Amino acid sequence: MEDELIQQRRSKWDKWEEAFGERLPERFPVDKEISGLVGLYGNSSKEELEAKKIPARSAGRMISFRRMGKLCFAHISEGKGKIQLLFEKGVVGEEWFEKLSLLDIGDIIGVEGYLLKTRTGELSIAVEKYTPLSKCLRPLPEKWHGLQDIEQIYRQRYLDLIINGESRERFIRRVKLIEAIRGFMTARGFMEVETPMLQPIAGGAAAKPFVTHHNALNMELFLRIAPELYLKRLVVGGFHKVFEINRNFRNEGIDTRHNPEFTMMEFYEAFSSMEDFVRLTEEMLSEAAVRVLGTTDVKHGEKTISFAAPYPRISLRDEAKKALFSKGIPEEEWKDPERRSRLIQSLDLSREKARSEERFLVEAFDEFVSPSLIQPTFVTDFPLEVSPLSRKKDEKTVSRFELYIAGMEIANGFSELNDPDDQRKRFEDQAREKAGGDQEAMGYDEDYCGALEYGLPPTAGEGIGIDRVAMLLADTESIRDVLLFPLLKPRQAE
Repeated sequence: MEDELIQQRRSKWDKWEEAFGERLPERFPVDKEISGLVGLYGNSSKEELEAKKIPARSAGRMISFRRMGKLCFAHISEGKGKIQLLFEKGVVGEEWFEKLSLLDIGDIIGVEGYLLKTRTGELSIAVEKYTPLSKCLRPLPEKWHGLQDIEQIYRQRYLDLIINGESRERFIRRVKLIEAIRGFMTARGFMEVETPMLQPIAGGAAAKPFVTHHNALNMELFLRIAPELYLKRLVVGGFHKVFEINRNFRNEGIDTRHNPEFTMMEFYEAFSSMEDFVRLTEEMLSEAAVRVLGTTDVKHGEKTISFAAPYPRISLRDEAKKALFSKGIPEEEWKDPERRSRLIQSLDLSREKARSEERFLVEAFDEFVSPSLIQPTFVTDFPLEVSPLSRKKDEKTVSRFELYIAGMEIANGFSELNDPDDQRKRFEDQAREKAGGDQEAMGYDEDYCGALEYGLPPTAGEGIGIDRVAMLLADTESIRDVLLFPLLKPRQAE
């Protein structure tokens, strides 16, 4: 059936050149977009428009069409708005009125005429001339049901954006979010920079990288897992307030919260600490919510999340222990290696990630505590063992926080380690773990340690997951709903 409809549309398109002079015009100057016309004149009265006879020249995709004798009514949309078109045989001429039969729903057309309001009060363009601009050769999904197949939505995002207004709104919110955050940072004197995507050492985070090969240099390279070590080199060089909004790549699993390439903002400020960035983060996110949605009270699923500062703090170590105690698991159970091994199995935790006492507490927190953190909450008291780039607070703990909202980690920040000797030792520890089979352990970066020897001032650093913040502001549970083109497994036929 669809092949037959496509053939009918192609048959009409074959007649366009003879009927309209061109099959695909090169340009059509638009005086004002549809949304601009609606914004300016949508509230004007019928009498005002009749008196002024305001000219209108616009273009869009035809989303409805109906004939009524010597009149035809249609709607065109450019995504942000729609407007009705009125074709009258006596105005466009009999020949061009009949040529309307060569148009289909989905075609893109340009129109010239003047504004009016119909008896029902709908803003319309009384068309004097029209120009078909592009043929929609495939029929659009039926308008009342829209495009509902999730797989098709992700694979054919262009079709999703044509049909589903809510999808378009999600991505507009994402764009506004990035604009708001960028404006927030530059207003506070931060300088936006760019750092390498291809790196000789996968550093700045604990993650498995994508590996590639540079032919001319005959060397192995990694798609970056984080820009951290390069941004801190800039702080050493005297760029004391820097940020970057860009992609990171991690060769890990895909689920509703993870995509192999994702957008992060990382930022660093000299002479600041973790405490300064706690306050900055609260201020940034509350301001962004207001800029995007007009409020700090954000609906997410069945709950309302308040982005208004301040956000509470909890201790990772204390909360993990409370969760374990509530399950009847005393401290000696996870402190003893043999008993901890049995416990890991019974709790279905990752044996690799929970292999030590400190790591076990982190895994217990992630499993039993973090899902309940719905309102914005800062988590502190992270173990030194899982924080190779953070400044020591004591022999076991670092000055680090993570921000959780709706059960998701949104941000990770800390006072930076600026002791080159300590950094070398931690890189060595990471190298031993990597040699022992930990694919997420960091590589040893001697050049970065050398940079620290020139002096990194006291510095705070943080990374914020832009995609996850967008999920919150767009009220969706899946990261794929805020990525225009998420990574998908190819279809078998492809």
